Amino acid sequence: MKKWITVTALSALLLSSCSAAGEERSKIADAVLGTKSNKQQLIHAEGAKVLERIAVPKGYDRVPVEDGSYGHYLRNLPLKPHGSKVHLFNGDLKAKEVYEAVLDVDVGERDLQQCADAVMRLRAEYLYGSGNYDKIHFNFTNGFKADYATWRKGNRIEVSGNKVSWTKRGAPSNSYEVFRSYLNMVFAYAGTLSLSKEMKQVPLSEMQAGDVFLEGGTPGHAIVVLDMVENTKTGDKLFLLAQGYTPAQDIHILENGANGEGNPWYSTAFEGKLNTPEWTFTKEQLYRFTD
Repeated sequence: MKKWITVTALSALLLSSCSAAGEERSKIADAVLGTKSNKQQLIHAEGAKVLERIAVPKGYDRVPVEDGSYGHYLRNLPLKPHGSKVHLFNGDLKAKEVYEAVLDVDVGERDLQQCADAVMRLRAEYLYGSGNYDKIHFNFTNGFKADYATWRKGNRIEVSGNKVSWTKRGAPSNSYEVFRSYLNMVFAYAGTLSLSKEMKQVPLSEMQAGDVFLEGGTPGHAIVVLDMVENTKTGDKLFLLAQGYTPAQDIHILENGANGEGNPWYSTAFEGKLNTPEWTFTKEQLYRFTD
């Protein structure tokens, strides 16, 4: 269940993240995926990054990306040691082991970094690390624009009833601690619904790393396309998916039950629905950040 906020007009919209409804959808997805088959072990246990841990299927090559791009950042994300489990924000283990690897990205100590939040976290970390502070901005569920450029100048967001506003609270700072406090504020007031309104839909044929399968709503879910490969002879493309979930938990690379353990790649040629372990999406639910 998404975090509750005190803005009265928004309270009915806050179930905008992944929830128990995903469990019901996962049962349907499990039935569709069937037994694990087509086994192809592509996991290199010693790999410390995404592109080192998860190998490319035979006949495929990783889609070229520019150095310094978001796609380059995502495929070079650090991973926890092979075999690591997904933990919730409180230290408990995730009930369902639906993943092949776990990103080495902290989840925080509060139930904030859920599914849409994981998507925003990765995007914001990339922009922060590259010094593109002015591009870090996300909308609250009520449409309020929370931009890091204003936050880092010492301003903070106040919520009073239905009113959301900026107020001067301290000295300007680009410290990582201040950046993380900004993200926690965003996580508390934004979700799948707000993301679906500020991101743009893109055709499945134009998919690229960093795009997001997104169902905005109450409930909703969001999963990021972490990496892509292509068969240059046939033009077939495959992709990796990473998600956060509810309660807040480590971001993890999803397994693909149709392939069996050891091959987490999904095909862009899926028919009808994209069945992931805990959610099902349509082809029309692919989104991209606009800047």
